Amino acid sequence: MTAEPLKTFVNGVEVNVPNSIPDIRAALPDERREEFDRAINEAGVHDIHAVMRHWMLQAAPDSEADALLERLALDEAERRGVA
Repeated sequence: MTAEPLKTFVNGVEVNVPNSIPDIRAALPDERREEFDRAINEAGVHDIHAVMRHWMLQAAPDSEADALLERLALDEAERRGVA
């Protein structure tokens, strides 16, 4: 049984936020999944909710933030002469 997604607003747009460990993991970029797995596996009973809330927000789609990070990466690559 999959947990029903929660909803939040990102930049004024309502988005679904994954609400289970498998759904959060699936929504993360590949390079963040190992960090997520470690955080979940190290969480104790008293802090699992906080760990899940943190990662739920990390997994929420944010196209403006993604575009900003892409621009910053391009700027850095250009600065280093890689682009």
